[in-house]
Amino acid sequence: MNRPAPDVIDLTHAISADMPVFPGTEAPRLDEAYTIERNGFAEKMLHLVSHTGTHIDAPGHIVPGATRLDGYPAGRFLGPAVAMDVSAVRGRGIEIVDIAGYEARLRGADFALLHTGWAGYWGFPEYFGSYPVLSAVAAQWLAGLGLKGFGVDTISVDVIDSSALPVHRAIFAANMVIIENLADMKPLLDKEFVFSCLPLKIVDADGSPIRAVAVVPPAE
Repeated sequence: MNRPAPDVIDLTHAISADMPVFPGTEAPRLDEAYTIERNGFAEKMLHLVSHTGTHIDAPGHIVPGATRLDGYPAGRFLGPAVAMDVSAVRGRGIEIVDIAGYEARLRGADFALLHTGWAGYWGFPEYFGSYPVLSAVAAQWLAGLGLKGFGVDTISVDVIDSSALPVHRAIFAANMVIIENLADMKPLLDKEFVFSCLPLKIVDADGSPIRAVAVVPPAE
């Protein structure tokens, strides 16, 4: 008897030379180092910042002496997750009251993912606009739930011009990882799923591009 396969939902934006990058960051280059016509095989030379596209941040990204990605076991980068719908929040910070209804599910999960709906602006100037972020108090509340990581569908977990980075710091203080630039999470709302955000195994990595996916089990 064939068992139904799980649904694997891709949450990753493709890496290309003209993709959105954080303001001031060098855009990626994907050079044709070898070609089938010239060399008999194809290989690309990749030039990109470790926080390009859909990527993961380690606490060592901003905290001196903190854990880098290669300091975690591979199991740290996957587990049950909850997609929290805050797409109705606009023009203010996301407060505890906006996500407290997910607390029971979060306490049985490894990852909290924030669906703001901002992934719909990927590739447009609005993507760098006034996207919603957690307030400092809400970030500290979330960091206290014993999670492995926190992911968002925006360019950053903090406002784009922040220098204090209060959300980054609150999450990293709990030794959690941060995932940014996730693609559309709407298909995951109200569903049970396993989230995977495995990074490249780079020595002393402050961050890494990832292929983020959600694995939704088949209906009973």
